[in-house]
Amino acid sequence: MITGIFNSGALPSLERMVQFTTARHKLLTHNIANLSTPYYKPVDLDPKAFQAALGRAIDERRSQPNPNAKPLPMHDTRQLRFGAGGFKEVQPDATGDNILFHDQNNRDLDRTMQRLAENTLAHNTAVELIRNQIETLRTAIRERV
Repeated sequence: MITGIFNSGALPSLERMVQFTTARHKLLTHNIANLSTPYYKPVDLDPKAFQAALGRAIDERRSQPNPNAKPLPMHDTRQLRFGAGGFKEVQPDATGDNILFHDQNNRDLDRTMQRLAENTLAHNTAVELIRNQIETLRTAIRERV
């Protein structure tokens, strides 16, 4: 019964979104920390590929007779391996979208900071939506309006 409450609606997809943005945030901050490291190649996860995988999982769940009975069926992608409770393995790709500098590093601080800001915004939005869902559940449990 309790599992059905937390496994219904948007909560499972929001949970996966928070897990993805957390993993991507770690990679992006690691890129910033190694900005001047010779031979370092920045890495990143593809948000569009994750969004497509999440969309397929949501569509697959909606097509089931009782969508809340099972967890969100996430399928592995080239960069992400999923387990029962979240990501099992993350395999980021080198970004390689800038020219190589003399130290063989293809850094681009502006683009990395843009990606970090976009990722932070997506993360905060997902966390706020989860917070609203939990508050709705609290209100229902207290039987107050």
